[in-house]
Amino acid sequence: MAPGLRQFTERRGDGAGQPVIDTENGEELMLVCREVSIVIGNGSPESPGTLYISTKKVVWLSDVDRTKGYAVDFLSISLHAVSRDPEAYPSPCIYTQIETGENEDESEGSDSECSDALDLSKVTEMRLVPSDPSQLDTLFQVFCECAELNPEPVEDNEEEHNWIFSADQLADETAEAEDSEWNFSQNPTSSIGHSNGDHDLARTVLELQINDHRFEDAEEMEHEHENEGRH
Repeated sequence: MAPGLRQFTERRGDGAGQPVIDTENGEELMLVCREVSIVIGNGSPESPGTLYISTKKVVWLSDVDRTKGYAVDFLSISLHAVSRDPEAYPSPCIYTQIETGENEDESEGSDSECSDALDLSKVTEMRLVPSDPSQLDTLFQVFCECAELNPEPVEDNEEEHNWIFSADQLADETAEAEDSEWNFSQNPTSSIGHSNGDHDLARTVLELQINDHRFEDAEEMEHEHENEGRH
């Protein structure tokens, strides 16, 4: 699982600089938004900095302190939304929830998130507050686009129980089922009962097939007698 919120100080260029991104593995910068404050947990907003959104992560860098910056991968962002409710937060912002990999009881509560010894790996909420609220819709749209580029990985055991099939897969399954039915009619002793170790089931199926043939023979004989009677 991707890590939660973390310190980020990898910059390039002069002045405030820009974040270093992994261009060799296809990471691209999608949006740069200046004059954005960051609020971690229920703490106080940091002085405005610059927000960078790439195809892999969200990075906030302080404009006045090159040693201060934060980053979170999109794989760790479980929810993002536009918040304009003053009762939820005084300023319009992008609200995010962050997965930490910790249990809820082990994650930092609202009080401890405000402490000086802040453990970023346990932070579960982050707000991004642009000085110009009209930028919120653009920020939200880019968040959505980048989140779609980073779907949650499917584990092996989930793949084994995946019940979503393509049209080709369904066609293949149907063909295999038809083949197995044909094989069963040709060789009734090779029934599904054997595959499960149930020999009684196999014998029962075989007896039913034999009885079916007997019924068919009886019906043929009855029709022959009727025809002879008419003559």
